[in-house]
Amino acid sequence: MTVQTKAPESQFAYVVLAARRARQLMAGAPPLIENPRTQKATRLACEELEHGLLEFDVPEATSVDEDKDGNKRKK
Repeated sequence: MTVQTKAPESQFAYVVLAARRARQLMAGAPPLIENPRTQKATRLACEELEHGLLEFDVPEATSVDEDKDGNKRKK
């Protein structure tokens, strides 16, 4: 796994990370930005992601092999 701070290129990964951080903020976690532009947890989470303040793991892609019958299986 690789640790990154730059916002992910995948829209799905971006939304998942922003949602997780928004839940943390709603549960009482302090914001990582000094003077946030908004008080909404979701927008604040997106702002933190765009500024590269959040660290996240990027899993390695798993390879998929086909057996002799053409069925796919993970390595």
